[in-house]
Amino acid sequence: MKRVVFFFLAVLACTGMQAQSKRSISILGDSYSTFKGFVVPDTNAVWYPQKVENNDVQDIRQLWWHQLIREHGYRLCQNNSFSGATICYTGYDKKDYSACSYCTRLWNLGAPDIILVFGGTNDSWAKSPVGKFQYGNWQKTDLYEFRPAMAYLLSNLQNRYPGTEIYVIINSELSEEVTSSMKTICDHYKVPYIQLMDIEKQWGHPSRKGMKAIAEQVAAALGN
Repeated sequence: MKRVVFFFLAVLACTGMQAQSKRSISILGDSYSTFKGFVVPDTNAVWYPQKVENNDVQDIRQLWWHQLIREHGYRLCQNNSFSGATICYTGYDKKDYSACSYCTRLWNLGAPDIILVFGGTNDSWAKSPVGKFQYGNWQKTDLYEFRPAMAYLLSNLQNRYPGTEIYVIINSELSEEVTSSMKTICDHYKVPYIQLMDIEKQWGHPSRKGMKAIAEQVAAALGN
């Protein structure tokens, strides 16, 4: 009887160790990473799902990060994504987007092993002010421009989550200014970036095929 109990406890311990060995991922994103019922906090604006005639992504399992986690043995820590969010404080029509910006939400990502930052799309689309490269001494007014805000974002992610791997995912078809700025700032902080290529989109957002391509390209960059 004692041997049976010991064996049972050993199996439980191994199972627990295997579960804990899965590396956790948090996502800091925009509409591309949202799905109704799958964002934290749940008050964040979401984009998916849309009417099928607008976009064929209709199931959470079709989202890029869900495929990545499910197919490559990760586990989700937190998905703090907000539809329409900009990295900087300036959004569409020059409105103040500070409440939903990446610079505001970076503090709420749990305790992950890996952080995937997927942003810059709305800064590009909204034509947010680009500003100058600035790597410290930020004031609130600086964060209304893209370059200072991007640097603020990466600096504070590194400080708040020491020992955590951080990757920046750069969307295809962004403005050259936003794309090149993201790469320059990532290089400054030695944060690897993943430049997406050939992502199929419907209504400006990844289709099922596009989501699969994102999952595959991110997985390859993570070494899977």
